[in-house]
Amino acid sequence: MSLLLDGLAASSGIAIAPAYLLVGPDLSIKKQHIADKNHEVARLRDSFALTTKELQAIRQRAHQDLGHQAVAVVDAQLAMVNDPVLLTTIERLIDKHSYTAEWGVKLATDNYLALFERNNDDYLNSRILAVRDVYKRVISHLLGVKLPDPGALDHRAILVAPNITPTDMAQLDRRYVVGLVTDSGGRTSHFSIMSKTLALPVVVGTNTATKKIKTGDLLIVDGIHGKVIVNPTEQQLEHYRLLAGEFAREQQAWGALRDQHTASQDGRKYEVAANVGALSDIAIARDHGAEGIGLLRTEFLYMNQTELPSEEKQFNAYRQFVSGMDQQRVVARTLDIGGDKRLGMLKLPREENPYLGFRAIRIGLAEPTILRLQLRALLRASAYGRLAIMFPMIATPEEFTQAREMLDDEKRKLSRAGVAVADNIEVGMMLEVPSAAVMADVFAPDVDFFSIGSNDLIQYLFAADRGNSRVSYLYQELHPAVLRLVKRVIDAAHAEGKWVGMCGEMAGNPLATPLLTAMGLDEFSMNSSQILPIRSLISHLNNRQLQPLVHRALAAHSAREVEMLVKEYVPMLRKD
Repeated sequence: MSLLLDGLAASSGIAIAPAYLLVGPDLSIKKQHIADKNHEVARLRDSFALTTKELQAIRQRAHQDLGHQAVAVVDAQLAMVNDPVLLTTIERLIDKHSYTAEWGVKLATDNYLALFERNNDDYLNSRILAVRDVYKRVISHLLGVKLPDPGALDHRAILVAPNITPTDMAQLDRRYVVGLVTDSGGRTSHFSIMSKTLALPVVVGTNTATKKIKTGDLLIVDGIHGKVIVNPTEQQLEHYRLLAGEFAREQQAWGALRDQHTASQDGRKYEVAANVGALSDIAIARDHGAEGIGLLRTEFLYMNQTELPSEEKQFNAYRQFVSGMDQQRVVARTLDIGGDKRLGMLKLPREENPYLGFRAIRIGLAEPTILRLQLRALLRASAYGRLAIMFPMIATPEEFTQAREMLDDEKRKLSRAGVAVADNIEVGMMLEVPSAAVMADVFAPDVDFFSIGSNDLIQYLFAADRGNSRVSYLYQELHPAVLRLVKRVIDAAHAEGKWVGMCGEMAGNPLATPLLTAMGLDEFSMNSSQILPIRSLISHLNNRQLQPLVHRALAAHSAREVEMLVKEYVPMLRKD
């Protein structure tokens, strides 16, 4: 008898294959005392050394296959394993109490996790899985137990796990892994965002997959609708084989759009660009039909470094992005750290609410040497293509004015020194803070463009951490409150002849696309694997015919009501 599990669609596609459970062995330990403390310390150090070696190999694979987000998480794990304070703390526990190395590691890890919960620190919360991953690796070496290796698969399979860490993803052998299913996770979690890079069907948040599924069970993973069917009937298999065929034909049709300009049926042109964060992403973006880079995350140059990257190092990297896109626009976001991203070389204060604290442009304005160095490198790179610069987390007009004055000042200095700088650099801001969205008409005369960072804008609008599973239901991209704010921004910008883009997850949501195009959004920026499907959808839309949809959606009372309206007006989105 078949079983249906509901979850969230994190990456589109259909997969049919046997299940492979990625569930770890029993790593439970008991409090024990030992006589030979020196031997225990030696065991501890050996386990840390083996874990470091293991993570370094995983980091190399992550860098090649998954880009900066996965690398950043693995780097955080490496930093933890190589933290002399952590090692010394555990050694002291062994020395003082004659604990086994295993028990010392457990106590130290429990202290880490207790700190996370006590401080309600979003950055630390985002790294809980990373810490637990380090813990299980160290303990497995101490116990001599082998962890499941997703890279050991030698046949086609769908991985089923409580959760998938970046280290798990880096080990995947893409010849055999055809889909992923997890108990936990949301559509905007780090794993969900990274999984799109793999172009595999993924369903997250099933809650019970690892309890209901056994290794060898035949599965259908429906990454379009967020469903998993366990041991399907012949009728279900036939239905999904047809769906998989349709999806494959759709992908082939999408490929034909790669070298065309994006336009709706009524002739309005749009730009569909890529979010990137590593040099390897350039080729991926171009291969997936990106019409530019709508978000260059410059943090990749700073992560896991002991000192700030030099102007020359930054310039060489930015130049490769700009020249690599052949005169297509590259929108570079200045350093956006704080919140869930920290730098080892820059000691930031520990804060109760880091997402609402000292981050992004606030750090840049307080530490002008860092921002000015980056601006000089970006300005120099502008001579090699088409560059736009945007400042993140702007909340007041004064912040944008300060940042713009720094940029103009550095541009004058470079010009006086005879350094080539482009004349047509567009300067804009990310619109993530509700106060800025409400005041968009005040900002619009002074900016060249807005880029709506929907992920943060939505969580700030609803006062709900999108990474917190207890309140993630409030992360509603289609809610009328979000749509009203987005339309307000677009109207304010267009009144001043300025363009508006969006670079959050909402930009790649097909259900939001008809609304965004009809409201006049000019540029969409997303993970590369989403670009061609969204370009194809736009090509089937007629914005004049969708104006009644916009009016009704803005007057709706809920996100669910808006979703039903969209499907009513755009039948091709009603895929059952």
